[in-house]
Amino acid sequence: MTTNKKTKFKIRIDRETLTLDEPTITGTELLALVGKTPQTHRLHQKLKAGQVAPVGPNDVVNLAEPGIERFMTLPLDQTEGDANTRREVALPREDREYLDALGLRWETVVDGGKRWLLIHEWPTHSGYHQSHVTLALLLPGGYPDSALDMAYFHPALTRKDGRPIGRTNAKATIGGRVYQRWSRHYTPQNPWRPGVDCLASHAALVAWWLEREFK
Repeated sequence: MTTNKKTKFKIRIDRETLTLDEPTITGTELLALVGKTPQTHRLHQKLKAGQVAPVGPNDVVNLAEPGIERFMTLPLDQTEGDANTRREVALPREDREYLDALGLRWETVVDGGKRWLLIHEWPTHSGYHQSHVTLALLLPGGYPDSALDMAYFHPALTRKDGRPIGRTNAKATIGGRVYQRWSRHYTPQNPWRPGVDCLASHAALVAWWLEREFK
């Protein structure tokens, strides 16, 4: 005699791992699983290579499709920033909304003819000596059609186990501060996709680089 075992679907929302019985679920229902609502948070699905895609409250997610297993939430409460926050470079609206939703102080500055986005108190990983850093991203001309690339950190990240971090020897000075450059790039197989990729997707990739260092 054989029994049919019902398929279980394991997902992760932020840091919480959950097991579901049904293959389909809405964005609102996913938020509810971690005690959140569309009125307080946005939901994003993490895709391959660190990309992210928004999941609306009424969007139906099919968990049976390959690769659908990780989600992250972003708070909707926004702050205006303090009087010292610089806005020297205009960003697309979706980028500003993403940054405000992070709840972290951010600035855009021009230094030496280069345009930079600075995100302060960016969380790292428990394996680094530095729990939070300032993340700097170089904004190329033509962005968002032109690709974001690499990431810069101040102070420089070092591992608690003493192991070196590859391709981080180069530096950049922004506003008198020295930033450590992480030389990480998109590949020909997975290039920057104009109209699809954006600051949110690149920031998710940066977070994955920090985590991948310990995989």
